[in-house]
Amino acid sequence: MVRRKIIRVDEAKCTGCGECAITCAEGAIEIIDGKAKVINEVYCDGLGACIGECPEGALTIEEREAPEFDEHKVKEHLSKKAEKEPHMMACPGSGPRRILAPKAVKEGEKPTPQLSNWPVQLRLAHAQAPYFKRARLLIAADCSAFAYAAMHSDFIKGRVTVIACPKLDDNQEQIAKLTDIFSMNDIQDIKLVRMEVPCCGGLKLVVKKAMERAKKRIPLEEVVVAADGSIIEGSVA
Repeated sequence: MVRRKIIRVDEAKCTGCGECAITCAEGAIEIIDGKAKVINEVYCDGLGACIGECPEGALTIEEREAPEFDEHKVKEHLSKKAEKEPHMMACPGSGPRRILAPKAVKEGEKPTPQLSNWPVQLRLAHAQAPYFKRARLLIAADCSAFAYAAMHSDFIKGRVTVIACPKLDDNQEQIAKLTDIFSMNDIQDIKLVRMEVPCCGGLKLVVKKAMERAKKRIPLEEVVVAADGSIIEGSVA
């Protein structure tokens, strides 16, 4: 144990939005039971890169007795987290494939699905899947399709779709996967559809971090959906 600087989380202020976990390059912070927690003090370098991303002011740096920061253990930790990501061919159903363009809907008919690619879960998507080449990309929060009734016609149509949850999924995995997709493909533009809840705002930060790492500037439009299905920010067009 040594006396050093380390991150402190005020759980009373923390809303579990996950923005600190996204920013922590060492993977020291995770969202557990709806609150940010330093999962192992040896992973925290105490530099405070996460503090500025907290909208609630729940993070501070304190100086106290703590185990020394261990860069070797951080590398092992990040490596183990990366190994948890399932390979695109881990099961027969997760292989990349295109879906034929749907027929036009006639008046009075039921809406036609507009999905053009599979899989859609970001963790399962393969960065070199052919449909990503020069794609117009839709990145949607998992819950958004359940809240917004016209998801297929208004957002999925004409785009390659991936879905993710910034609160329940691993943010560093998300950033790494999107970085690969942005780096390997000439993505034309991104439509980001998320829910109004604070934790869902982390999805935009994930996308921006991935663009920074990929050294790409891709046009990005954000649409925020309310729980009642209305659009409270952004537009369909």
